[in-house]
Amino acid sequence: MTRKKAWQAAVSALFLGVASQAVAQAQEPAAQSKNSQYCANIADAASDARFALQKQALADMEKEIEGRIKVLEARRAEYEEWLKRRNEVLEKADETIVMIYSRMRPDAAALQLMNMDEEIAAAVVAKLNPRAASAVLNEMEPARAAQLANVITDAPKREKNSGRQN
Repeated sequence: MTRKKAWQAAVSALFLGVASQAVAQAQEPAAQSKNSQYCANIADAASDARFALQKQALADMEKEIEGRIKVLEARRAEYEEWLKRRNEVLEKADETIVMIYSRMRPDAAALQLMNMDEEIAAAVVAKLNPRAASAVLNEMEPARAAQLANVITDAPKREKNSGRQN
């Protein structure tokens, strides 16, 4: 009898498994129908949310680009100011003065340029031919020659440093 009971238990377990599988298969189309209905219901909301995220990302990028444009415009204005200042310095040296200093002995020119206004002296040295300018700078005190060279070459840095001190 134990075999018979075991066999009956196995058969009933088999029927239960088949029955539960049949119930699950019957519920599966209903679940799939609910799933597809849910997806259809939220499709518009998901599309709207995706659009809102894209719109926000574009707005953030636009703000970043506007900030970069402002930085570039500020730098352009800074360089235009530097160029204007540079041209003003170079204009201070009249051509006749440059010709006079170019024909002077380097030691005499150096003495006179050392006592001149820094910008005018730098403008004169900048307009001299390189050989004459180097000879004149060679005759000057090293500190004064360095100052003039800085005025000639480092005008933007001087403006930034003087702006920080104010």
